[in-house]
Amino acid sequence: MSATVQPDQPAAASEARSESLPQHNPEPASGASRKLRPKRPNYNEIHAKPLPLDVYALPAFVPHNPISVLRLVTSLISQSLWPPKSHRVVHKAYYSAETKSIHVTDPASIRALWEQGFWGKGSLSRSEPQWLVAEKRRRGAQASKTSTEVTQSRREERRQFKLERAKAQREAIEQQLRQEGKIVSDASIDKLVGSDPEDTSKSVEAAGASTTTKTTNGTVAQAETKASLEIDLPDLEHLQLTPEEAFFLTYVLGAMEVINVDIQTSSNDSQHYPSWYLLRVFCAHASSSGDSTDPEGILTHLRTAHNMSNGATRMDPAISCVPSIAPDNPFLLKYVVFHHFRSLGWVVRPGVKFAVDYLLYIRGPAFTHAEFAIMIIPSYSAPYWNEQADGQSQDRAAEKERRDWWWFHRVNRVQTQVMKTLMLVYVEVPEPWDMRCAELDGFKLDIGSVLKKYTVREFVFKRWSPSRNRD
Repeated sequence: MSATVQPDQPAAASEARSESLPQHNPEPASGASRKLRPKRPNYNEIHAKPLPLDVYALPAFVPHNPISVLRLVTSLISQSLWPPKSHRVVHKAYYSAETKSIHVTDPASIRALWEQGFWGKGSLSRSEPQWLVAEKRRRGAQASKTSTEVTQSRREERRQFKLERAKAQREAIEQQLRQEGKIVSDASIDKLVGSDPEDTSKSVEAAGASTTTKTTNGTVAQAETKASLEIDLPDLEHLQLTPEEAFFLTYVLGAMEVINVDIQTSSNDSQHYPSWYLLRVFCAHASSSGDSTDPEGILTHLRTAHNMSNGATRMDPAISCVPSIAPDNPFLLKYVVFHHFRSLGWVVRPGVKFAVDYLLYIRGPAFTHAEFAIMIIPSYSAPYWNEQADGQSQDRAAEKERRDWWWFHRVNRVQTQVMKTLMLVYVEVPEPWDMRCAELDGFKLDIGSVLKKYTVREFVFKRWSPSRNRD
């Protein structure tokens, strides 16, 4: 008798368990059709160019194929006789001393710089310049969503899904406990865990109410959009570039010019600042931010010396008032690191949001999250800093190099929580090199020789966990 009953017990238990588990329903409970998400933009096509340049690649060379050799020779000859233009458009920018940033106001240049390398940020946006699209949508003149709104809506959908899933699991557990006789039929699981069922249901009801409100508001907004006319709204947003980004675009790529607004020219081509002058201006602003010097006076001396140095054959008294650039200038240290990683193909973005100097992206913010978080630390290991007899240079170097354990633990903890790898980048500070700034030849810097004096060392740190790192 027992042999005939035992096989039926697991079957009955499995049937009861299957009845207690929530059934998968492809249709929503309300019976409404599932809302389709808007088609995602093709970022591979939008950001096809990693830099604002036109690159002309040579044909592939196959040694055993004579046709490939002929194509390669033909391409070399044609590009030598008729060299193609790598800079079809040179973007114009303006330097703002108040915000210590470079502004790009042309809409075509704004889109080109963002789509071809993720340069800068919108002055009225978090990252991508999308203020005009968001403002038109707010006024009911455009139905497309910005990237920030899409992210927020997806977060709300995930939150609603988790609440519904938790409610279904809760009901399944209660039904299972009732069948096992652990709770009475009219009781709830909240009495066992000591929680209030009203507090639990409030979150689900609030989420449902917010979803209904959003759906209603979305329907009204769509109706208003169809009924309203196109609003002619001016674009009040401009692109803000950091000094490091502007200097890289100006000096390395030659894709941008910083216009001199002090000199009015009659021709269409405005006079732009040379790269060596921008280096002195950016270094002057970076040094005056943490010093008691007068930044306005320094900029006045720099502008006067720059205007006097154009076509001058002898030293002008204004040049003698220009301060020299310290080898550990904050702008130089940050630009050396920026130049290093940009040259390796990384997309370097400011890391203020995560309390670091830079963030490194493989292709850009539109494709993946940042892989590494960069902290810049100056290193004074050159013999010059240890051979000074006064001892002031050694004390100054030791103070700037000093980082305690608590600082490192805080930074590493933050980067671990946001799933980023901390990288400490040490920049070797050379001995002072701007000793001839009061002379005419020394005032115009040789940027290439200056950058060769700096070296970069990278150290990657990861938090070791015994439960995850067993090897």
